[in-house]
Amino acid sequence: MVFMDNLSSVGFQLCSCFCFCHTHLHLIWLSLHRSLILQTIRLADMDVSDFNSSVIFISHRPPNLTVKQTVYESCREMPAVFIWYLILQFTNMFLGVPANLMVLWLIHKNKGDSSTSDIFIFHLAVLDVLFCLIPPLELVDLVFLTIDATWYVLHFVYGIKDCSPLFLSCICLDRYVAVIHPITFTALKDQNHRTVLAFLVWLIILVYASLKCVGNIMNFDKVFTVMILTAFAFMVFCNVAILWALRQSGPGKDTMHPVKKKAFRMVLVILAIIVFNYFPPVALFPFQNQFSPDVFRCYIHYVAFGLMDFSSTIQPMLYLFKEKLTWRLCCCQANTEQNNSESQGVRTISKSVNQISD
Repeated sequence: MVFMDNLSSVGFQLCSCFCFCHTHLHLIWLSLHRSLILQTIRLADMDVSDFNSSVIFISHRPPNLTVKQTVYESCREMPAVFIWYLILQFTNMFLGVPANLMVLWLIHKNKGDSSTSDIFIFHLAVLDVLFCLIPPLELVDLVFLTIDATWYVLHFVYGIKDCSPLFLSCICLDRYVAVIHPITFTALKDQNHRTVLAFLVWLIILVYASLKCVGNIMNFDKVFTVMILTAFAFMVFCNVAILWALRQSGPGKDTMHPVKKKAFRMVLVILAIIVFNYFPPVALFPFQNQFSPDVFRCYIHYVAFGLMDFSSTIQPMLYLFKEKLTWRLCCCQANTEQNNSESQGVRTISKSVNQISD
């Protein structure tokens, strides 16, 4: 009987101990589960906040501004092309600015006797003057400082220069219609469609330059690649068609007219300049993925844009050379006519003297 009482008391104590342990284990498990849930929620919140902050960072700041390192420091291992690019840019400033200003002055001076494409040449010269003024700011940004304000200003001006082939395409189109479709050209000669076209081109330029300043638009560099490819192909087509038309001699003639020969040479020079300035970006930019990032950033980028930007000096020089050549031809023609008139007067006077003597 005593044994049974002891056994029952031991059983009761074991049951109490088991219940106590079970209760505490359950509480421990609940506390661990709760802490695990809280930790998971905290980590999720941190991930979301980090993600949101990174999204805000990317959307409000261009990717290449995230590292406060100048372009010269990043290209320190291969600075040759970078220095060559800066030399070309300052050459643009010292030669391109006065040359383009002289083009603007000549077009304004000869406004009553200007060609139909002078309106596009005028706007192209304005664009080139704006671009040729930025080398000091570009030098500061690329070599010494990395400031957000200068980055936005430079990329806006870069966007303006990127669209310069649009005005060149308008010039080529105007000359193409004049040579290949002279009747249509004569009918449209006195219309205002050139002014409207120049306004539309400026609208496209400003929109493109503004979007270039944003800096985080996906695949926006492909817009420039497509634009430069299209403009280059169009300019080459127009100039080749003009050369082919000028090459054809008149009916019953085996030689080219001297006026056509001079025009042929001028168009050939223009075509060579277009190929020299715009073929490098056309040939290199579509294959950007074939180069390593450092090589493309420090070599290919500055080779292509250096040659393209140098058109701001070559194009006004060509226009001034053409105007000087035209002025010389006019002067020679005027002197010839004056000499002919003087000789005609001398012959008339001598004839009259002979008649009086007779």
